[in-house]
Amino acid sequence: SSGINAEWPLRPGSPPDLRLPSRAWKIKLIGEGADDAGGVFDDTITEMCAELENEVISLFSRTPNGATNSGFNQDKFLINPSSTSEENLQQFLFLGILMGVAIRTRKPLDIHLAPAVWTRLASLPLHTSDIQNVDSMFITSIKSLSNIDKNGVNAESFSNVIPIEKFHIQNSNGALQAIIPGGEDIKLTFDNRKVFSAYSLKFRMKESEEQIAAILEGISYIVPAPLFRFMTGEALESWVCGKPEIDLNLLTKIVRYRDMDKTHYLVVWFWRIVSRFTNEDRVALMRFVSGRSRLPNDIADVSQRFQIMKTDKSKDGLPTSQTCFFQLRLPDYSSEVIMEERLRYAIHNCRSIDADNYMLARNVENNTQGSFEDGII
Repeated sequence: SSGINAEWPLRPGSPPDLRLPSRAWKIKLIGEGADDAGGVFDDTITEMCAELENEVISLFSRTPNGATNSGFNQDKFLINPSSTSEENLQQFLFLGILMGVAIRTRKPLDIHLAPAVWTRLASLPLHTSDIQNVDSMFITSIKSLSNIDKNGVNAESFSNVIPIEKFHIQNSNGALQAIIPGGEDIKLTFDNRKVFSAYSLKFRMKESEEQIAAILEGISYIVPAPLFRFMTGEALESWVCGKPEIDLNLLTKIVRYRDMDKTHYLVVWFWRIVSRFTNEDRVALMRFVSGRSRLPNDIADVSQRFQIMKTDKSKDGLPTSQTCFFQLRLPDYSSEVIMEERLRYAIHNCRSIDADNYMLARNVENNTQGSFEDGII
């Protein structure tokens, strides 16, 4: 465990201190023996992303389509329009800083925001289809309301059919809000239903404006805002989040071997095993060896080579990693089956970056120096 909880830092340092090409700050994990040479920073950012989507803090909310199991983007998140406190806005600003750091360091964030959010972060207008792609039932409802006369409903029967009484609706997080100032005092009628539908759609397109502005302010601390001027939402997402799929071909292009070569049976077994992995398994492997769960879009942006080396630890033992060096350390294995079993166990169960105290003590005994970030020992 990284020890990260919901109490995020608000304004960590002055902007120039955050515009570094490798990492923006150094992490000290209380109670864990980890010396941050880069791997702890990466792992901590990944933990922050996980907290956002586990709703440990209330900055994100699952799309309404996700809540109703209908339509597109069921596995995506929106900015929570109900998170409006001063503390929330400071957290959104820090989220923007994280996005800017991801762009500058070329270390993508593993967050899954809906396309509509990226469109707004690119300062582009939303369309009805953008809202439908995150809340299809809402669009169906306001269209049905506007055309309710075609189903035989008139002014006399309207209030018996429509349960909404005032100019208020649920926001994307389910909280009831007025769609215009004073809307809670305006009665919804058959005659003003189309006005209500139009304002409801506009409300949904404009919600979370304060939060979006705070995120953009945070990004602008790290990356010049004019860069976004001609960028699409899709391009901005790619810039911040990199590739959601771990590309096996890319890994093979950036790998290098120590104490063995590509013909060694451990290397041959390793690539055969990884070729059988699901993307979830490959993400776990990336997390185990680097602290990150995504790769940049461009191979030129990969700052370190993926290293695979053989160790002299006990045969058929668990593999270890040094996240600061993007390094996988393999003991000898008696079969490919045993190697796959041990590798799968390690990547899914051994996430503590906690070996530095052990390594430092050993180095003192041996009169050597060094710093390591091992996934396990």
